[in-house]
Amino acid sequence: MAAIEKGRVCILKLGRNAGEQVTITKVIDDNYVMVKGAKGKERKANISHLEPCA
Repeated sequence: MAAIEKGRVCILKLGRNAGEQVTITKVIDDNYVMVKGAKGKERKANISHLEPCA
């Protein structure tokens, strides 16, 4: 199972929303993914700022 794939739950490590639990909705390229947070807002995030949950 790949660490970064659609549907994977992660925690943001950096930025204004650090500590927020998000779900990956789309893989854009090798560096960026689209994530959806608890509020339902979808935004772009850098893969290096994500920590996959178990």
